[in-house]
Order: sequence, then structure tokens, then C-alpha cells
Amino acid sequence: MSGPVDRARRSLTEAPTDQLVDRLAAELEQSYGITRTELYQVDYRLAALLPLSGGEPIVTPGHPAWRCFDHQEPIVSEGTGWFPVGMRGERRGVLRLSPVPGEPADLAALDAVATALGHELAAVAATTDIYLTARRSRRLTLAAEMQWELLPGRSRIRPSFSLAGQLEPAYAVRGDGFDWSDDGHRLWLSVVNGSGEGVAASMLTSLATHALRNARRARLGLADQAALADQAIYALHRGEQHLSALLLELDLASGMLTVVDAGSPRLVLLRDGDVTEQVLDKQFPLGMFEGTDYREQQFQLRREDRLFVVSDGVIDATSERIRYGETALDRFLRRTGPMEPLDAVRSLIGDLRAFVAGDLVDDAVVVCLDWLGPQP
Repeated sequence: MSGPVDRARRSLTEAPTDQLVDRLAAELEQSYGITRTELYQVDYRLAALLPLSGGEPIVTPGHPAWRCFDHQEPIVSEGTGWFPVGMRGERRGVLRLSPVPGEPADLAALDAVATALGHELAAVAATTDIYLTARRSRRLTLAAEMQWELLPGRSRIRPSFSLAGQLEPAYAVRGDGFDWSDDGHRLWLSVVNGSGEGVAASMLTSLATHALRNARRARLGLADQAALADQAIYALHRGEQHLSALLLELDLASGMLTVVDAGSPRLVLLRDGDVTEQVLDKQFPLGMFEGTDYREQQFQLRREDRLFVVSDGVIDATSERIRYGETALDRFLRRTGPMEPLDAVRSLIGDLRAFVAGDLVDDAVVVCLDWLGPQP
């Protein structure tokens, strides 16, 4: 005989794509007497939790919804339960349920249901715009739409690593981007510091990203991945357009990091509370010249090492002619040690917004990677 969690999961898998929350709400009311079910999704800026059904966003720090999102654990306050909605480390938002039962077993069951909702939201994302549209506090530019569609997600967690990234200005980003993939043995990460304006910049980044994916999926080495992307861009633009990129491959058993720096963003290591910039063999940006031969470097990571990749849009952010700069960046990165990667990325972007008193003007990308050590 199936229990309430199984029935809730079945209601999600059998629901039409536009009725996931409605069908789930009906099942939870029948099983637990819950009369209010609402999905709040985090927006593109990681600054607001937006209700699917409309209404007021939640933006106040310290609100139970944000505590649930930040700590990724259920929060119960004044008879209302908040449950994290996500999938494999990708934080989608929170599920609000009221009134919630007080038994720990029931709260654990509802937590599992919220996770199941996260999986279903990911499964239907390509077939409906309802949930994507509801995540927006304002319209995205066309270039930004193209950039967000390229991303593999915003965060990823496995036993051996934790990873997160963010683009800014979120609703108007043009050429910066990132991509990642893992197979349980290795993690591949690319960070692109794009060039140009508007749609032209996003199209250039799209070409580079798809070329790198094509080479990676053909199981080419990192240097050959860079060479293929370089050739693809040069063949189209003959050196008139090019972009900077950093390619990383992490062996999850040994912690050996392989790097190709194609005029890349900055790579920073946080180890035991100290911040140091990794010295890279800087090579030509992708597409600048015909037939560039790229070389790989290797670094040995230690357990609990944290890497940041930041584009020049972070360091060059300016307020009243004062540049954010490397010193402020290093000081802030040092403070992120106790944070999860997504929280560290979100905090850095928030510090930049506060510094410039609004949205960033130039594109900026921040990626944070923790290597947690080899796992059985």
C-alpha cells in the first residue's frame, strides 16, 4: 500500500506540465490537511523569491523562506513550513505549506516531496515557459535570454565537489558565461569572458560553448578542446572577433587540476584562509589567430581547497571612479570560507552591487568550486 509521499510523487509525475503545483496541493490537502501550497522560485539575480501564482516577492533577509533557501533545510515558523526545492545541488526555490503537521516524520516526508517537485520542474523545463517566466522580476534582454539558456545550471553538488556560478547583470548579461559537466571521475569547467555588445556577444559565446561541448563529448583532451573552439571561431570571424576562456579539468580521485588559459578570467585559490592567484601560462584568446597550439598546465589541489574564477567585470567594477580591484576582491573572498559555493557567489555579487550602488554595467561572471576530496 503506497504512503502519502509515494502518492504525492505520483501526482507530480502524472500531472500536466502546467499543473504540477495544483495537483500536488490537492494531494497534500487530502493526506495532511494542508490548505495552502505555494511555490516560490529564486529569481535570476538571486535576490528575490517569486511566487508562482503572483503576489509579493520575498526579498527581506532573514525571512524564514530565505533561511530555508540559504541553509537548504525545512523551516517552520508560526504554523507555516518552508521546504527547499531543488535537484542535485541546483537550488530552485522553496515550497510554502500551511498548516504543517508537527511530527518530525511528517516534516521529513514533506521535505522529500519538495525535492520530488524540484526534479519534476527540471524535467518539464524544456516543454513549458510557465516556470521560467515566473522566475523573472523583469524582462530579460534577448542576449541575456540566450546566455541563460546556455548554462548547465547555477549550482551542482556531488560527494567530491560543490560548484556554483552566477552571471551579472543577470537580466542584461551579454557575453560572459560558464559551462560544466562531470562523469563521476572527472569534472570539466569552462568560463568565458566574452567580448562585444548585445546579441553579437551572446552569439560568439554560444559558438565557443557549443564548440567546447562538441570537443569534450568527443573525449578530446583539454588543449584539443581549446584548439577546436579556436578554429571554429576563427573560421567564422577570421580574427576580427575573439574571446577569452579558462578551461579546467579536475580528476575527482586525485585532485589533479588541468588548466588551459586562453587569455582567461582570473583564477584564485582559497586555501587554509589564504588567497593566492594561480599563475597561469597565458595564451591567445580563442579565435584570435589561425591554428593556435594550446598547452596544458597542472596543479595539485588539496582536500577542502576552494577555487574562484572571476572575469574582469568583477575586478573592474567602478563606483565614483574608484575601482573594486584585486585587494577588495581578495579581502572579500577570504571571508567566504564558511559559506557554500552558491552562497559565496551570491555574497560576492551582492557586495559588487552594493559597491556600484545598483546593477553592474559591464558583464561579470563568478564561479566557485570546492574540491572536497576523493570519495569511496
